[in-house]
Amino acid sequence: MRPETKEITTESLGVLETAALLRELTAGLIASSDFDAALAQLARTSRDAIPGVSWCGVTVLRAGEPASVATSDVHRSDLDRLQYGADGPAMTAIRQREMILAEDLRRETRWPRWTRRALALGVHGVLSAPVDIDDQVIGSINLYSGRPGVLTASRQLTAMLLAEHAGLLLAAVRDRARQSELAGELDETLAGGEVIGQAIGVIMTQRRCSAQDALQVLRSASAALSLPLREVSERLVGSAARPRG
Repeated sequence: MRPETKEITTESLGVLETAALLRELTAGLIASSDFDAALAQLARTSRDAIPGVSWCGVTVLRAGEPASVATSDVHRSDLDRLQYGADGPAMTAIRQREMILAEDLRRETRWPRWTRRALALGVHGVLSAPVDIDDQVIGSINLYSGRPGVLTASRQLTAMLLAEHAGLLLAAVRDRARQSELAGELDETLAGGEVIGQAIGVIMTQRRCSAQDALQVLRSASAALSLPLREVSERLVGSAARPRG
């Protein structure tokens, strides 16, 4: 075999591996409308598809909500949680919006507390890639190896492509989840029918507000009380109908 042929074959193999990874990831997330389940699928797919990766974690920050963590190994989930990860590679990648690589944690000095925890759990190398999902959600994909010198700079391109592709897919998952939630609210409103309309009228009278604002008040009460919109409306209408002493 001529040298140039061997070089092309090796390069093509890397391209094929990456394409297979992205196809598998797309197949796993393309129809999902459950964001947390999608994160778990991402962690499993990344662990199984990338050579040299022993475990994978995903850290996600959502505006106004607690951080979400998905992991391929529950015994190492602490590495991606803020409890240990505030000064670790995951949060560094999120803050700096750049790839973070530590080929051998025995020689790492950037995150002393996190590194001690990682080594105790058998982790010797890490590669964290930032993920941009939408205006409200950012995160990182964290690839871990049980041996030093396995996750090297040569894996950074694959990790970058994985993170960019995952960001697009997770944004679509969030859109589907929002659409599903809106459809559920519409179904609930239609099912509630007259009583929800009556409740909206009561709130409009009491607060001198628009119908849209009144519906938002009902929705907020429903969420705060963890009750269906119809039941909250029935209670409000019943209370308004009772004669005052």
